[in-house]
Amino acid sequence: MALSCDINLRRAKTGQDRAVDYTDQEAEEHAKEVGVDPRPKETISEIDERGAFIRQPNAFIKPFGTKEGDNKAEAKRFAIYWAHGCNWSNRPVIARDILGLQDVIADVTTTHSGETNKYGHGFADQEGHKDALTGAYFLSEFYKRGNPDFKGRATTPAFVDIKEKKTVNNDYHRLSNYIEVFFRPFQKPDAPDLYPVRYRKEIDELNDWLFPHVNNGHYRMAFCQSYVAHHEAYEDFFDSLEKLDKRLETNRFLFGDYITDSDIRLYVSIVRWETWYYQNVGPLKKRVTEYKNLWGYIKDLFGVPEFKKYTFFDFRYDKNDHENLMKPYEGRIAPQVPYEKLWTSDGERRKLSKTPDKIYFSHPEGESVEDYYTEISETIWNSPNDKDRDPFNYRPDFDVTVNPIKE
Repeated sequence: MALSCDINLRRAKTGQDRAVDYTDQEAEEHAKEVGVDPRPKETISEIDERGAFIRQPNAFIKPFGTKEGDNKAEAKRFAIYWAHGCNWSNRPVIARDILGLQDVIADVTTTHSGETNKYGHGFADQEGHKDALTGAYFLSEFYKRGNPDFKGRATTPAFVDIKEKKTVNNDYHRLSNYIEVFFRPFQKPDAPDLYPVRYRKEIDELNDWLFPHVNNGHYRMAFCQSYVAHHEAYEDFFDSLEKLDKRLETNRFLFGDYITDSDIRLYVSIVRWETWYYQNVGPLKKRVTEYKNLWGYIKDLFGVPEFKKYTFFDFRYDKNDHENLMKPYEGRIAPQVPYEKLWTSDGERRKLSKTPDKIYFSHPEGESVEDYYTEISETIWNSPNDKDRDPFNYRPDFDVTVNPIKE
């Protein structure tokens, strides 16, 4: 079974029996009942002529905003559908919690559907294998309601209108920004500023660089079908880690003393890489623990409650190989790794900050909600043109090793 953040096999302990009982036959019956199709395979439908993995564009990209036709922020109207093992979908729940929006935006974790996950994200750990909020059997039902002509992969995170039971946005490139900006009126009074108006251009540039080289770097290696494409992605990924390690030598976080939206994006990807994804790409150039600054940075963020809450060290695939002579590492050794101890920071990186106990930007005095509302930039990574979304063609001209807002 391919590793993908579209598959989450981490079962809630309370739903273990229900998950085990979810058969392919039952999934087939549910799929026929609600009229959903099998999930396309990225290793077939998203491979170009070079054998490279070119990720599909997001299908629901209508922004949240204040203009006519935009999605409108509303309390208790939406839910984030996400998966424990999906770095894309860990982002919005971390941002939501930091901003104190847990009672405003609900969340639902997805699992596999059936034994082989033929129909993609389902609700194996819920009663009757259906979502308690909406009665859906599959995430793809929300996609079909949002667009009856949708033919791609239903992915997490999905921002779902739970009243109309349809997906309104699945744009992980900008979803956390919409939460940060347009749900500002619902945020807790002392909510930090993860996306300061004055630095949005720089944050967007770095986020759009992180996507191909780091966030999607593992998938480019894991799903590609040629040596050339693997080598290209491999070099991109490890070269990018070197650049980030250099940047973090003099910056506690990516933009200095305070955590921003970009730190959430980098953290969730490196966590997945270091604890699981590295196993799918072949020999490694270096482990994350060998990058002094990057490793210290990850441990520093692990100490932040909202980051730690969504760090899942017990993400495992079930293996029927207990009788094998050579049991895989993930079943034999990984459960014994003392992650909590290894990931506890020694506090050294605090010395890089002028305000070590203050880790977030505050909103400027006098800044109104209206001042904070700005149109969120578009990203090239949602272009319908495959060539535009090919990382081979994307080489920005700024120096990633340098924090442009330092001082």
